[in-house]
Amino acid sequence: MSKLEKENLINRYLTAYNTFDIDGMTALLSSDIHFENYSGGQLTDSTDGINDFRKLAEKSKSLFSEREQRITKLTFSQDSAIADIAYRGKLAVDIPNGPSAGTVLDLKGQSEFSFVNRRISKIIDRS
Repeated sequence: MSKLEKENLINRYLTAYNTFDIDGMTALLSSDIHFENYSGGQLTDSTDGINDFRKLAEKSKSLFSEREQRITKLTFSQDSAIADIAYRGKLAVDIPNGPSAGTVLDLKGQSEFSFVNRRISKIIDRS
């Protein structure tokens, strides 16, 4: 895949993510998608396969009334790309022992995307 094809795939994925379009997100993923999310260096979520990814995406969707991931830098290697991400999300629900509904989260992080057969095959998010 060319850099342009990878960048287009990532941008389409983030557009779907930002608009809570789970069908749009999963349409861009390989059936054996591997996903990991790290917060503060700790693994908080992990999925294998499109069905588990969809379940997590549906659960995550209900936590936010609005959200946006924006790429601030994109670096490519042979089979992957690393995106520096500015993230902003507004909580739709109270988090137990955490912030309350309406709280706006502003985070910086990185997302690593890997590709197979013109689809995203792995996403590792770190914030």
